[in-house]
Amino acid sequence: MQLTLQDVSKFLDVPEPTVTRWINQRGLPTQFVGGQHRFNRAEVLEWAAAHQIKISLKLLDHLETDDEPAPTFAEALEAGGIFYKLEGTSKDSTLRSLVDVLPLPEGIDREMLFQLFMAREASTSTAIGRGIALPHARNPLILHVERPLVTLCFLAQPVEFGAADGKPVGVLFSLISPTMRSHLQVLSRISLALHDEQFKDAITRQSPPEVILGAARRVEEAMTAPKSQAGKASG
Repeated sequence: MQLTLQDVSKFLDVPEPTVTRWINQRGLPTQFVGGQHRFNRAEVLEWAAAHQIKISLKLLDHLETDDEPAPTFAEALEAGGIFYKLEGTSKDSTLRSLVDVLPLPEGIDREMLFQLFMAREASTSTAIGRGIALPHARNPLILHVERPLVTLCFLAQPVEFGAADGKPVGVLFSLISPTMRSHLQVLSRISLALHDEQFKDAITRQSPPEVILGAARRVEEAMTAPKSQAGKASG
């Protein structure tokens, strides 16, 4: 699933020269193929989250298909679970604790999963700033699960993650998906949620699960509202 320069301009809602500048000055991942830039969707989404750049809702429309309904962020978060006071005094011990609490099917090699997380951190930190990290493997975790799982963990104490803003991490979001498309859909929704003030406030306060899930549902409703309004206008 490769994007063109024009695609990225549309999905990040900025002019093409801005995208080019971000490539040269801010490390937006790209490959130069046949004299043109080509972008990986997952890498663009991760980069946008790490640089606190809001994506356009047009990306969600682009990812939806009739044969694979878009999973909601709130449903994925409810399925993945919310955990408090996750133990860990370092990045590796914290990630090991994360892997231990993930609601994975029987037979999944958790040690291999931990090593994949660590390999990704050795390459580039998954901390996105503001005390939040999105631990994941170098390639999206596509496992035999029935639906996407977003697991939210609040750490017992903040841990150094090598974040660009220098802040230690106290919040982890982990995403496991059954397909690449659902991974991109939910990752897009996480990115949008982290730009919502009410949702961010619920996370900052380490609110109870029902408050966090309520904020997630409200974010989801805001994402679908433009479509409903467009439908009424066309009708």
